[in-house]
Amino acid sequence: GQFILTGSNSVDDSKIRHTGTGRIASLKMRPMSLWESGESTGEISLIDLFDNPNLDIDGKKSAMTVEQLIYAACRGGWPQAVMSKNEKNALQIARTYVNTLCDRDIQRVDGVRRNPRLARMLLRTYARNISTLAKTSSMVADITEQDSVYCSRPTFEDYVSAFERLYIIEDIPAWCPAIRSKAAIRNTPKRGFCDPSIAVAALQLTPEALQTQLKTFGFQFEQMCIRDLRAYSDVLDGDVSYYHDKYGLEADVVLHLGDGRYALIECKLGSNEIEDGAKHLCTMHQLIREHNLREKQNPLREPDLKIVITGGKMAYTRPDGVKVIPLACLKA
Repeated sequence: GQFILTGSNSVDDSKIRHTGTGRIASLKMRPMSLWESGESTGEISLIDLFDNPNLDIDGKKSAMTVEQLIYAACRGGWPQAVMSKNEKNALQIARTYVNTLCDRDIQRVDGVRRNPRLARMLLRTYARNISTLAKTSSMVADITEQDSVYCSRPTFEDYVSAFERLYIIEDIPAWCPAIRSKAAIRNTPKRGFCDPSIAVAALQLTPEALQTQLKTFGFQFEQMCIRDLRAYSDVLDGDVSYYHDKYGLEADVVLHLGDGRYALIECKLGSNEIEDGAKHLCTMHQLIREHNLREKQNPLREPDLKIVITGGKMAYTRPDGVKVIPLACLKA
């Protein structure tokens, strides 16, 4: 068999003479996770947790400080940046990549001429809205109001499609279990990039700036969690989604395995947010149980794991069964 590796550069489908069905497989190459970059200790394996939910994780420690997490998010998981011994040069790689995307790649991806300035403005607006359910209409309005550049909705969608083909924009889809009415569950994609460094570069932020803007970094931290969980889920033949309803109940990530098992996950940078995150996960679990009592003929699988991923130091299991795990302790 043969493989086509897809990643930062798109494949021009019009040049392919044969689909390769049955003979050629497409493998997506993602930016490196913290485990792959050697920054996660890897003491806690997701597949081990799925296979043994009672696995003792208490006392496992992250080796990364918040400052190091901020630097890792700004640098990104690009192999050249990870291997660079010069921090200034490593941080410049994502910025250079964004410039190349806007100046050249967005036109080369399908031969359509596009405005580099508008491409930058769109990435900046996306970066301002990462990890949110921002509507297309509000993002189009944001470009016009903040950057004084006219952008119609069809143009916005065309540019987003081009960035998706370049594997830069990677929204997270909604998970819509039947635990609420269909009208209550949000199904708008959650906005995101393939790597948090794209958002940092688009906003022209620095590690020093983010150290004084931890609320802003919280959104970047969630993106880094999603990046790593996507990499780990690929290994496990799985995928990721999110849950959010109009009552404010949410799970930042729902990690699905290929065999049907899944984990409800909240991403919380600070220890002060862990309690709220754990309550959300337990409430969702209870709603699923209540649904199964009502719908005995069509029950939903209960979550196999409930996890709060943090930027803290220590891993432990709460009395309610929720696993609190530092991002820099995880591996597939």
